[in-house]
Amino acid sequence: MTNHWRNLAMAALGGALLFPINVQADDRVDVVAPWEINSLDPVQAGHVYGRMQIAETLVDTDLQGSLVAGLATDWQSSDDGLSWRFNVRPGVHFHDGSRMTAESVAQSLNRTLANPGVLSQADIDSIEADGDAIRIMLNAPYSALPALLTHYSTQILAPASYTEDGKVKELIATGPFRIVSLNTPQRLEAERFDEYWGEAPAITATSYLAAPRGETRALMAQSGDADIAFTLDAASQARLRMTPSVALHAEPIPRTVTVKLNAAREEFDSVEERRALSLAIDRQGIARGVMRVEDAAANQLMPAGMGAWHLEGLAAPEKNLEEARRLLESQGWTPGEDGILQQDGQPFSVTLTTFADRPELPVIATALQDQWGQLGIDVAVNVGNSSEIPSSHNDGSLDMGLLARNFGLVPDPLAIVRQDFGPQGGDWGAMNWSSDALNSAVDELVSATDEGRKAALEQKAAEILHEQMPVIPVAWYVQTASVNARLGGFAIDPFERSYRLSDLHWEE
Repeated sequence: MTNHWRNLAMAALGGALLFPINVQADDRVDVVAPWEINSLDPVQAGHVYGRMQIAETLVDTDLQGSLVAGLATDWQSSDDGLSWRFNVRPGVHFHDGSRMTAESVAQSLNRTLANPGVLSQADIDSIEADGDAIRIMLNAPYSALPALLTHYSTQILAPASYTEDGKVKELIATGPFRIVSLNTPQRLEAERFDEYWGEAPAITATSYLAAPRGETRALMAQSGDADIAFTLDAASQARLRMTPSVALHAEPIPRTVTVKLNAAREEFDSVEERRALSLAIDRQGIARGVMRVEDAAANQLMPAGMGAWHLEGLAAPEKNLEEARRLLESQGWTPGEDGILQQDGQPFSVTLTTFADRPELPVIATALQDQWGQLGIDVAVNVGNSSEIPSSHNDGSLDMGLLARNFGLVPDPLAIVRQDFGPQGGDWGAMNWSSDALNSAVDELVSATDEGRKAALEQKAAEILHEQMPVIPVAWYVQTASVNARLGGFAIDPFERSYRLSDLHWEE
């Protein structure tokens, strides 16, 4: 990297980096993305370690979201659904050269189970080694257990990774690349692991840089200091289209831009009020002007491709201020002298909190501020860190949060729905809202094995979320990436599990 581009990157990251940016190696693939590496622990930062193919899970997925073998070659459940056996792949070595065994896998998963995360959604009684397999015993059936074991928090680490009290002291995993240096929260460097159990990558070295600002990522892609840059805003994409040394990629993914509402507030405590806010949104305008994808306007929570969680036949969302005003008036909201709606003398005045890690979110927040202002709603926009939404959810101070929720973190959306819309709500889902009908459908889905019954329950759950609108869907998401034109084999994983670096090769 030249001094010119190093200085640009340092300035864009907010001053000085805590580590040097080395001169780019001839063979190394340098990746830049918005997400910080906030921990050694996969429970907190496994999304980075999985995407960089450093750590792996027992079960994997393909590009269509189907479950495939990972560190487990296959799996079976008992007839009553309470006992699951996962056969551990033979001949796998950790990055320290030690052999992966059923005992080491059980130890790693038990350590994961002791922490909050998606694995705790299954009512697990025990995880134990059973010969060359691990056996997971449940207190109640959970048909989607293999899907949970694709989640990054369940990545398998070597026994030497842990301190005596179970904390991660070193990331020793099994992937095709192993860490050479790690400088949290921004950078890691890795090299090819020559004892990898699978096909050896053509690429010998990789690096990852967390650059929260979109213009930084675009500048690094344009200069050649980043070979792959993820999550680009529309202006950056337009500039990079004029750069012959890069190729742009885009892929629809099961992520939805949503507005999370505090249903305990009098402004959002009725479905009429929530639907009024939804009717005031110009989704087509946001899709065209911000997302730059004509069909990104979301008429429901989950996009097509999510099976029965997607409701077929719904009309395209249309802005309807007249109906929105009627609904708000039915709930006692009338314009004050200043034009702001009020109820019993209290103005309809709220704060919309979002974050800039995804560059489109502040732009969408400003558009929503204007569109809701046309209804007479006074909206202040707060752009902070992504952690502000869950923290203000937990302390009860959140009014509204604008976020992009990934419903493909686990191939079966049941796990995310259960996490976001259960009786207690969720950091990225409902707040002070619950539905007995939804909880009943989800509880039955947990143990359902009949595909027809599962589809019916998923449709019912989707209908409840669509009708009650505890969160308001705004737009479906398209992942974008700029790639060095000399790199072959690149593909965006729509489930955002992997950057698939092991598939890449340099073109001559």
